Formats: sequence, structure tokens, C-alpha cells
Amino acid sequence: MPRSTTLLLPLEEMFKIPIFSEMKKRIIYLFLACAYAACGWNCTGGSCQDRPSDTITVACYYFPGYHTRDSSELRYSLQHSNDWSEWELVKEAKPRFEGHRQPYVPVWGYEDEKDPAVMAKKIRAAATHGVDAFIFDWYWYEGGPFLNRCLDEGFLGAPNTDSLKFALMWACHDWSDRFPATAGRKKTPMYSASVDSAGFETMGDVLVRDYFTRPNYWMIDGKPFFSIYNVPAFVQGLGSLAAARRAMERLDAKAMRAGLEGVHWNLLAFGTPVLPGEQVATDQAELQRRLGANSSTSYVWVTHTTLPDRETDYNLVRDQYMAHWDTVRTQYDAPYFPNITVGWDASPRTNQSEPWVGGGGADYPYMNIVVNNTSENFKKVLEMTKERLLADPNGPRALTINCWNEWTEGSCLEPDTLYGMAYLDALKEVFGR
Repeated sequence: MPRSTTLLLPLEEMFKIPIFSEMKKRIIYLFLACAYAACGWNCTGGSCQDRPSDTITVACYYFPGYHTRDSSELRYSLQHSNDWSEWELVKEAKPRFEGHRQPYVPVWGYEDEKDPAVMAKKIRAAATHGVDAFIFDWYWYEGGPFLNRCLDEGFLGAPNTDSLKFALMWACHDWSDRFPATAGRKKTPMYSASVDSAGFETMGDVLVRDYFTRPNYWMIDGKPFFSIYNVPAFVQGLGSLAAARRAMERLDAKAMRAGLEGVHWNLLAFGTPVLPGEQVATDQAELQRRLGANSSTSYVWVTHTTLPDRETDYNLVRDQYMAHWDTVRTQYDAPYFPNITVGWDASPRTNQSEPWVGGGGADYPYMNIVVNNTSENFKKVLEMTKERLLADPNGPRALTINCWNEWTEGSCLEPDTLYGMAYLDALKEVFGR
């Protein structure tokens, strides 16, 4: 029987044959996959994380409190009149003691973030200065969303929305009547952070349908990044640690049915409560382990540091936080994404017509503040964090920044009349691509 001459054909003729044409595709795919792996690229879960191993994802928190509301938004109509936004607190802020720097004045003006044109400008500035993703503070009370119009109408409606990734941090803390807060007056809870099993199922459906499946949602290994702010409150609402874990598994399953690889669970860590009602786990590492966290991070430095002076130096707070980072990255099983905080001054959320009674040990927002948070000192901590991350060849390649726009907490990358674009320029110099 004569030997087949098929395999003796020239390669270009071979690949015209259907079976070999398919083989060609597989060979090329295998070659590219090997090349990506050799370069440190991660192409798992059907979503190619096209980042070299020395490239760090910069994710910046975004507080969606700077858009006006109307009477159709019942939650805010209980507290403020129509057309109110947190810009009113920024405008009314004033120095609370000698040498106090207030108010912060935005270069771009007091713009309404639910306007897609306004968000387009923010997206453009972020994307061109080293920010890879916005992590929106995302609220869910009494079976529905809260402060969602910035994301739903502004960010997702912007013509350039696809030029920046986004993700959600479920801000599951009680919402109190604290705008503005008066010292010594009891803060009345308005909406409870507690979400039971049925409520979590409803919330999960919204997360998968409206956000996780968006093309510009931030994915890690094919899984949408979803962060939980107050983990003990989440567990308490579900009733037990076991019930919380089962709820997480059910949301994983919903994400997989939608074609994803599950959910990337990022659980925030707290050392010191700041907002009213916040809870601190007695053993953060064990809590995260038992819930199966994929990663952890922090929202702001002051949840792990002290502010010993009325005006505490930024570099002192930085060094305290760096010591915290050294501790947790050896204690936690899951990777810890370090946090970089721009500043801290919550005094705009205090009653400006009442005497200042802030200081060490005072309740939020009458806390000590952070000073000397210059753009130069901010750039220094960016460089320190980058160096630390890259020094660990097996460590995470992501960090979080507080914050794009926490104007009433004194922590924002957005330009103000003192520093202009200096913070964003520093970020671009260190992390821009």
C-alpha cells in the first residue's frame, strides 16, 4: 500500500486542507499563549489580562455624592431639599481653627456628576494620568440602590466610558443623619446596612445584570472585582459566617451562569472604626480565610492609624500605614492590595455654625486632620508603594487610592485651586503608561 503523500505537501498547501487549517489555528493560539506566559501576561478565564508582570493596576475610589437629587429619590428627600448635593458642604466649609486650610475649592467648579459630559471629563483626566479603574462606593438600602445616578447615568452614559475600567465597593454601613453633624448630638440612623439572604439575592441579580457583565468592568482572572466595605455587617445581616459564605457562593454561581468565572471577592480590613456603626472583626485574617477572600485592601489610612495631633503630619500617618501593610501581608492568606491616601480632613461635614470641638478621641467627623499632604509627599508614597510591590515577584500587582473626590473628607485627586493638577501629574509620572 503506497504511503500517503499528504504529509509531504508544503506547509502552505497543508493549511488549505480543512483539518489542517484548524490545526494551524490551534498551533498559533498555543504559540501566542506561550508567548504571553513568557512575558508575564495572564490570559485565564477567557479574559486576557494584558498587563506585563511589572505593571501595577491603579484603582481609585470614587464617592458618588456630588449630584443633585429630586423628590423622586425618597431616601434623600427625608434629609435634604431638592437639588441638594454634598457640594453644599464644600461651599459652606470654613477654617475651624487658626491656620486651618478650608474651604477646598474645585478648579472644575461644583459640577453635577450625573451629567455624562461631566463624567466624560473625569474619565479623560483619570485615564490619561495613570488611573486604570474607578471603584465606586456603591450603596444598597431597603431593597434598592442609593446614590447611584452618578454611576448609572453619568459614568456609564459618558461617550468615553469604555476608556476606563470600573468596579464596585459595596458600602454596607448604616447611613446616619450627619450632613452636617453637630458635636454631642446623637446621630440618627436613617438606613440600615443590614441585608438578609433574600435581599442579597435581589442585590446579586442587579450586580450581575447591570454591572458585572459590562465590557469595561474590572476583571481579575475573568472574575469581576467586588469589594465589601464592612465585612462584619455583611455577616451579621446574613445571620452567620456560614450563611454569608453560602450567599457568596450563590453569587459566584450567578456570575458563572452569565459567562463569567465567578466573583473576585475583595474584603476590606479595618483596624479602627471611623463612621458610626462600623464594626471591627477581632481576627481579620481568620474572617477573610473562612469567607474565602480572593484579596483584601483598605479604604483609607485612618482606619489603621492614629492621628495624635490636631494637625498630624502626612508622613507620620504614612509610616504607620506602611507598618500595618508589613503586618497584614504576612498574616493574610489572600493578596493584600495596599492603599494610598491623599489626605484627611472631615471638618466640612461638621456644623459650621457651632464651635469646633474636635481633637484626639472625638467622634467622626470631629477628628484630627492630616496636614503636609503636599503633591511631593504624595508622589513619594506612590514611589514607595510601587517599589515595595515590585520587590515581591510573587506579590499582587494592584493598589487602591483614596480618593478621586472625597472633598468633604479632604482626600481627592481632582484638581483644587491650591494644587491644581499636581496630584494627578505625580500619579502620571509614577504610574502613567
